[in-house]
Amino acid sequence: MLQGRLYGIGVGPGDPELLTLKALRILQSVPVVAYQSAEDRDSVARSIVASYLPGHQTEVRFHFPRADDPQAAQPLYAQAIAPIAEHLSAGRDVAVLCEGDPLFYGSFMYLFTRLSAKFQTEVVPGVSSPMACASALGVPLSYRNDIFSVLSAALPTDVLATQLLNADAVAIIKLRRHFEKVRSVLQQLSLVSRAQYIERATMSDQQIVPIEQVDASNVPYFSMILVPSKAHL
Repeated sequence: MLQGRLYGIGVGPGDPELLTLKALRILQSVPVVAYQSAEDRDSVARSIVASYLPGHQTEVRFHFPRADDPQAAQPLYAQAIAPIAEHLSAGRDVAVLCEGDPLFYGSFMYLFTRLSAKFQTEVVPGVSSPMACASALGVPLSYRNDIFSVLSAALPTDVLATQLLNADAVAIIKLRRHFEKVRSVLQQLSLVSRAQYIERATMSDQQIVPIEQVDASNVPYFSMILVPSKAHL
């Protein structure tokens, strides 16, 4: 029996119209659609493409637990993706949905590293969040030979400060519990005037809030700070 093909489908940042034509074609042609989601939550990735699903596909929900200890998480990750591997082994193609781009901080990376050597795999890129946020904010990210960095807000304060000073433009992701720390670093480096905060970019409940007015106790997962380059004439 021929094995199925594994697709990593980038569904973009939230606006369903930002799905690529290739992603739409594959999404509607495969017999199995998989997506990550905790049992008590709806899948954001699925909600983005819900209106495009034909209605007759098998759906597989999986969940990767928080991996504070990567080694201890290995068997849990293997267990989570086992149903996907079973469908592929049975000859059924599987499209795995991933918000943004599958290989840019995407959960699909954990499937890719475990399954791509065993099954034919194709990744369909999606619109990533820094690009979506820049468009929604209406700011050019970088010019000419500028250095553009993507930083995790979970980095230590000193590392954040160093990287901010070494780049011309920056996207800061994973803000949630770390927002106040990031805001403080931006203030210390006199970057607040350039920095812009946005949450749920391109989604129906998108919000753009001045950094000084952001409630640090209520920062959602889908949020970002952009520090664009200084304008080049």
